[in-house]
Amino acid sequence: MPEPRFVAACVQMRSGRDPQANRDAAVAGVREAARAGAHYVQTPEMTSLVERSRTALFEKVGPEDSDPTLAALRTVAREAGIVVQIGSLAVRNGDKIANRAFLIDAEGEVLASYDKLHLYDVDLPNGERWRESATYTGGGCAVVADLPWGSLGLGICYDVRFPALFRALAEAGATVLTAPACFTKQTGEAHWHVLHRARAIETGSFMISAAQGGHHEDGRDTYGHSLIVDPWGRILADAGGAEPGIILAEIDLARVTEARGRIPVLDHAKPFTVTRVGREA
Repeated sequence: MPEPRFVAACVQMRSGRDPQANRDAAVAGVREAARAGAHYVQTPEMTSLVERSRTALFEKVGPEDSDPTLAALRTVAREAGIVVQIGSLAVRNGDKIANRAFLIDAEGEVLASYDKLHLYDVDLPNGERWRESATYTGGGCAVVADLPWGSLGLGICYDVRFPALFRALAEAGATVLTAPACFTKQTGEAHWHVLHRARAIETGSFMISAAQGGHHEDGRDTYGHSLIVDPWGRILADAGGAEPGIILAEIDLARVTEARGRIPVLDHAKPFTVTRVGREA
């Protein structure tokens, strides 16, 4: 029996400070991808709001059960009969905010959600300083969701720098891995493509990541380049750096079986210890 195939799409966005405008752009992008033949559509991290002001963020963000972007994309998924992955939304979680992904099935039901595990607390050479932990709560659970064509492993943005997470998702049965992002332009230029190709190669999985791209209203610059990468590390689709739009690619899960059969790294892993030498106690 042949392995399943499906058409995947990424919606590249440049979300700003107006949640309604961002919601309209996301809905339009998902509808466009569905018309183009996509069975599964992914939007970027922070689909509904890109805002660095903590005060403004809290003024515009509410709980998950009343989030209008989640409601709108559930409607689109149901009407189009497709699976929609919202890369993430900012939703209230006590006195902080969760950076939460949602996977919506073709009936419009939320199949799974995932809170970003790794928070981006960094100081970059160009003077950019990010402290996500001051505003966001980190998740504590990795998520694999079963879809009609295979199993999907959920990640968000900075998670892509942690290979152990993606290996664990693959070992749990994921054949498609994701890291939708709002990746900074500086770090994206240096690392975005190589990180995605590496995660795909080392797990024998597809990597699909929608991204924010361009200059945002809050002053940040994001890298764009929404990507679909196959299990051999080949880039099947790349949205380019700045402009909103969609990309599509056929996902043939036989490529997962082939790649993992050629180089079965998931089967060959073994426990080990580390010995340190050459240093006095």
